[in-house]
Amino acid sequence: MEEMEEIQNFVDMINTRYSNSKEYQKMKIEELSTEIREAIKFQQESFQRIEEFEVKEGQQDFIKYAKIICKNTTEKEILKIQEVYLKKIEKEYLKSNKK
Repeated sequence: MEEMEEIQNFVDMINTRYSNSKEYQKMKIEELSTEIREAIKFQQESFQRIEEFEVKEGQQDFIKYAKIICKNTTEKEILKIQEVYLKKIEKEYLKSNKK
């Protein structure tokens, strides 16, 4: 039961991170670049943690659930940042190209 609670806390942490997402539209390109790197690092660390849960061989259905939540949530966050990032790069590039 303790492992199940640990996994639930992990899933809650992932969901909290996504629900506390920042206002990417207001960030500069450099800040967005940092955000993308941090989101990818968080995703990798999360999958490592899920692998640790898998090694314990308990609550496999709940671990699969955590893996799906992690994958979907972190990918949404990364895509959200990338979308803003690419728009800003395009805007800056087109602006500087017109001069």
